[in-house]
Amino acid sequence: MVKDDIIVVLDIGSTWVCAIISERNADGVYVITGVGVRPSTGLRKGVVVNIEATLRAVCAAIEDAEMMSGLEVHECWMGIGGNHISGLNSRGVVGISGKKRGNREIGQEDIDRVIEAAKAVVIPMDRQILEVIPQSYIVDDQKGIRNPMDMIGVRLEAEVHIITCTVTGAQNLVKCVNRAGFRVNELILQTLAAGRAVLTQEEIDLGVVIIDIGGGTTDVLVYADGTPYSTYTIPAGGAQVTGDISIIKNISLENAEKIKVEAGCCWEALLDEDEVVIVPGVGGRAPMSIPRSQILTIIKPRMTEIFKMVKQQLDSLNLPRLLGGGVVLTGGGAQLTGAVELASDIIKLPARLGCPIPTPELSGLVEEYRTPSYATAVGLVLESVRRANAAGLLRGSDPRQGDKKPADLIDKLKSWLREEFF
Repeated sequence: MVKDDIIVVLDIGSTWVCAIISERNADGVYVITGVGVRPSTGLRKGVVVNIEATLRAVCAAIEDAEMMSGLEVHECWMGIGGNHISGLNSRGVVGISGKKRGNREIGQEDIDRVIEAAKAVVIPMDRQILEVIPQSYIVDDQKGIRNPMDMIGVRLEAEVHIITCTVTGAQNLVKCVNRAGFRVNELILQTLAAGRAVLTQEEIDLGVVIIDIGGGTTDVLVYADGTPYSTYTIPAGGAQVTGDISIIKNISLENAEKIKVEAGCCWEALLDEDEVVIVPGVGGRAPMSIPRSQILTIIKPRMTEIFKMVKQQLDSLNLPRLLGGGVVLTGGGAQLTGAVELASDIIKLPARLGCPIPTPELSGLVEEYRTPSYATAVGLVLESVRRANAAGLLRGSDPRQGDKKPADLIDKLKSWLREEFF
């Protein structure tokens, strides 16, 4: 159970660990009451490379959120992403049983069976299924059905998008959180959560690409016909941009990151000719003043490379229709000046910056958190609330959800007894 209708989420990335605590008020709205952010040094490209460093960052972030909210928490919902995530599309087919209904009306058991059939794909032993998202159903020859419940037919097909991750990648993340003293309720794909926070329903229906530019990787999720269609990761992100500045200008990563954030740009039209950047000196040397355009010549090639790789993958997809919703950039790297213009120019689609959109389900979203950097964390709260409600874990959930589990258990027990003894 989710204690006292408190939702705690963890966004663990290559750059930072963000913990958010939200509490349900008397009006049934979740209010963000605590946020904790700490630097992350234990992950590389979304994969844990140092358990102790990740554990410390998780503990510190949750403690900061607890102090802000005045609550003590013991469990959380956690985002997962990075270079080890991949997606594929699959299809399952079953005959409609009609055991309880002579007219072959589709019931929940038929839907569950066809989803299980669609999941029966061969994946390597070192990978596991993270999400199975239904795209559409086909009843006999009728296509494009979103919900086949109570329809009448003979054959039911399901088209699904399956997202997988490496077993060790997921286990190491969960291990870090468990060792910090918290239980993980469920792993949620980070780009799916970010889309929940920044995309409009119109964009999803028209088809849209969400590009989450993180520190170590750039995660991409493509929506087509209102559902996820493709998931892939580009093994480059904001950290590579920072590294380029550090190497070419012979400065520390800390100073390079500061220059990138404060003066970075990747679109010439947004620069002033007279703008300069102060580059700190090394070893007691005096700082240098250089044109901001020099920083652009370092940043733009790397950002161009990232967007070209996104475009290459997009072009390889057999999309059912054009992506009318365009491109939405989110994540810390999306805040780089000119990133939206460069993405639109390379991908040849209209682009915008993705910031968390205020929703009736969540309040306490102050201006500080309405930035692309917090898109995944805010989306994790929204997606966790949706899943907890669907599972009947929260007060005020559909009471019938709570009645289903015992009934299902009794039905299964009766079925087993009949098979074994009668």
